[in-house]
Amino acid sequence: MPDHSAPPTRRSQTARCRVLLLGGTGDAAVLAGSIPARFADDVLITTSLAGRTEQPTRIPGDVRTGGFGGVEGLTAYLRDQAIDLVLDATHPFADQISAHARIACEAAAVDRLMLVRPMWRRDPLDRWIEVADLATAAAIVDKIGRRAWLTIGASELHAFANVTGVQFLVRLIHAPSDPLPLKRHEIIIGRGPFGLREEQHVLQEHAIDVLVCKASGGAATEAKLVAARGAKLPVIMVRRPPTEPGAAVVSIEAAMTWLGTFLARKAVSTTDPCLS
Repeated sequence: MPDHSAPPTRRSQTARCRVLLLGGTGDAAVLAGSIPARFADDVLITTSLAGRTEQPTRIPGDVRTGGFGGVEGLTAYLRDQAIDLVLDATHPFADQISAHARIACEAAAVDRLMLVRPMWRRDPLDRWIEVADLATAAAIVDKIGRRAWLTIGASELHAFANVTGVQFLVRLIHAPSDPLPLKRHEIIIGRGPFGLREEQHVLQEHAIDVLVCKASGGAATEAKLVAARGAKLPVIMVRRPPTEPGAAVVSIEAAMTWLGTFLARKAVSTTDPCLS
């Protein structure tokens, strides 16, 4: 059961802006520390985590764990907590929470900014096989290779449950409490980001002949693609879902600049820009 933590205590009644940071990524963790460091008492920030990772990276400041209860629950939370800005720094494939955030912010008249990872650029030497979804990836993987490295996240492994004839390699942050839904597999434990040499070692040590991944983008997990390129391995690449419409930036520094402009605009537009 998710831990629906109680709403955080409001530490400062003079904070200009209350920000809900939708997290769960490394970028979100950096923002959770950078925003208070730069804007001090101008911002009161709460990070929201879905609660899917048993041992998440430590997040500075207030943290809320667990779901909101769909669009209605998130809308009610935004209103009850007097949120002024939702900063969506979730994973590019967390399309449901991003869609819920857009609808809830529209309903509650709350501003929203998305931090969207830059897409990976395909190198001429890459052997990518782009597919629409994980079901398609599972349908073709045994036609591409016999030892596949699945880098898709533990919650998505069920898509490959019926695949036979393929030995899967799965890297997890910690040992699973339940058996994985794969017929043949081995597990390695590690927490990224990982460098090129580490990824090259994984490919060689486990005789990988095909990589399966999502088009998540960003620099933190790109080394596996560079390693696959150097080894001339095919990569089954699941396309990224469309980004929700709305204001968006592609870097942490751009998000900080946007937030600074937002705070300045709020300060001059009203003498009481945030309800206390």
